[in-house]
Amino acid sequence: MTVGALLDAGADWLALESALRSLNLDASFTFEKTKRKGIAAGKFSVSYSEQKKHRHLPHIEKIIAQGELPEKARNNALAVFKRLGEVEAKSHDMPIEKVHFHEVGAVDSICDIVAACVALDSLGIDEIYCSRINVGSGTVETEHGTLPVPAPATTELLKNCPIFAAGPQTELTTPTGAALVTTLAKSFGPLPSVRLLAQGYGAGDKDFPMQANVLRVMIGERTGAPEATTVSILEANIDDSTPQVLGYAMERLLNEGALDVTLTPIFMKKNRPATLLSVITTPEQVERMAAVLFAETSTLGLRIYQAERRVLARKISEIETSFGKIHIKHGENGHFAPEYDDCRRAASEHNVPLRTVIHEANQAFRNK
Repeated sequence: MTVGALLDAGADWLALESALRSLNLDASFTFEKTKRKGIAAGKFSVSYSEQKKHRHLPHIEKIIAQGELPEKARNNALAVFKRLGEVEAKSHDMPIEKVHFHEVGAVDSICDIVAACVALDSLGIDEIYCSRINVGSGTVETEHGTLPVPAPATTELLKNCPIFAAGPQTELTTPTGAALVTTLAKSFGPLPSVRLLAQGYGAGDKDFPMQANVLRVMIGERTGAPEATTVSILEANIDDSTPQVLGYAMERLLNEGALDVTLTPIFMKKNRPATLLSVITTPEQVERMAAVLFAETSTLGLRIYQAERRVLARKISEIETSFGKIHIKHGENGHFAPEYDDCRRAASEHNVPLRTVIHEANQAFRNK
């Protein structure tokens, strides 16, 4: 499906087919247009006659290394299989060199991974971002028998990635697909700010009655425009906690990766003074932040909602002052401010007022 989507978006079919033939796997390849629930999509297929499905990682690496592939595509394909090997080695508690690749060692899986890497290279893709991953549900038949979905290898590959299960009870993310995205994607979550150039759809083998079984790719260029990202906001009204506990909770949340945490005085029912604790975080960090809130505060419930966050491009510069080096954060609109921690440290070390350090840092940056 990934290969079909990339070809549908404009990847070079002749270059891809030539690269796959150079692997000498005695396979043939087709690319055709089809439809899934009325959506036109590309369908990439691999046909082969071999019965052998078990290969070790060194054998697969040799096949890829001997193929006539672009250097970047070859390196990416090798990285994907190495990641698969690490997961299998951990699952079976054995050295990576002795791992037998089952389904992903078959000709079609090798070709799928190599084809995806070659297609990305032909499109000149520099960065890859992935949405949350729908893993599916139910069970799947494998060389190891009937397994729950997501399969153990898929689950291990997707550790620390945002996943969900929706739609038909079937496998919607395979180990091959999971290895590709977790090896090559820069991050998971909202679409970054880009100028959209093309899109493509890749069709799966099945045709579901309730939804289109397709995978979509979008190709764009960085615009330099102000960043717009989706964030999650967690809120709780707390009226039975001490300032020390709330202060510690704030520190924990920030240390766990929250983008921002605020404490706002409010009045609740029966005119009780209370505190509104608000956390801004990325969507994939919601569960971690919620766990910290439940562990470190007395709240029994949270409100969670999505918001759009716009951020100006900014840089960090270092300037010299009579109090030492100070970092300055400055935005594309000309606004700037010295880093508080640097100024506080300098003021303490030199036994001068904090505002004196801040003033000199501001003046030094203006002069620079």
